[in-house]
Amino acid sequence: MSLIPATILTGFLGSGKTTLLKRLLTEAHGQKIAVIENEFGEENIDNDILVTDAKEQIIQMSNGCICCTIREDLRATLADLAAKKRKGELDFERVVIETTGLADPGPVAQTFFMDDEIAEAYLLDAIVTLVDAKHAAQQLNDRVEAQRQVGFADQIFISKADLVTADELEALQHRLKHMNPRAPQQVVHFGEVPIQQVFDLRGFNLNAKLDLDPDFLAEDEHDHHHDHDHAHGEHCDHPSHQHGHGHAYHHHHDDDVKSFVFRSERAFDPAKLEDFLGAIVNIYGPRMLRYKGVLWMKGTERKVIFQGVHQLMGSDLGPAWKEGEPRVSKMVFIGIDLPRDILEQGLEQTLS
Repeated sequence: MSLIPATILTGFLGSGKTTLLKRLLTEAHGQKIAVIENEFGEENIDNDILVTDAKEQIIQMSNGCICCTIREDLRATLADLAAKKRKGELDFERVVIETTGLADPGPVAQTFFMDDEIAEAYLLDAIVTLVDAKHAAQQLNDRVEAQRQVGFADQIFISKADLVTADELEALQHRLKHMNPRAPQQVVHFGEVPIQQVFDLRGFNLNAKLDLDPDFLAEDEHDHHHDHDHAHGEHCDHPSHQHGHGHAYHHHHDDDVKSFVFRSERAFDPAKLEDFLGAIVNIYGPRMLRYKGVLWMKGTERKVIFQGVHQLMGSDLGPAWKEGEPRVSKMVFIGIDLPRDILEQGLEQTLS
């Protein structure tokens, strides 16, 4: 049986997760989707779509989709769904996990790699994060969960953009780009997102054949190549840093979640790099949300693609370097208060 693709749908309270999910479930795409809700009480899917019975764990919907609540832990729920699919008791093609608005997506993502039974049944496709443009500034200032949801994202959808000014939206996009330069951003209206922009993104192919993002090396990085540790404003009203003019707020925050990019035109020594990354992940793994790289390694004519989440890291050979193509390594690290100087100095010492 081929692996079942899984999508994690996350975002802070009120960001529009349920609206997007409702669209995915009702759109005439012909796909049978299993939805795992990890908290029914907080943002219940509308009753006209889903009639819940407290005694039922798995509910069949009229369009062939199914929905289930987590009565035990996520691992047990995923294993139960996969077993029912194998036996022909349930028919579905993919899984969407809607997290509670206060959830850190990290442990949810790790579930797919830490357990052999789950890893053999599922492929984690992507983490999709919704950001509420109207309330994002305050949420990102006040809540580390909101920052982590951005840091983990493979795709960011910005909702409620019609409720803010163009300057406020631009400032938010700048801030999100600084926090997570690897996730594309898209403004959406009432969850109106084509299904192909949510599914089969291949954004999270850890421990699987890694696809090379063609734009990764060419990405414009003027926003995040320098160290953007913005100091709080002199009259900053911490913790929420509320400012009357939204266009200024990205000058007044100092997010715990930050990203930085390391580039080099010298080849890495494979053994030295492996030792260094192993040590760094061992020490800082819990604070390393996502990291990814396209590397020039001594001893191979092919690009090496690596990425990871927390302590889990995977790498694979990519395509060959083209004739005349500049050989440049580029790595992006997204994490919570990562020691940039230690990482950069260590990486420099692993170059040949």
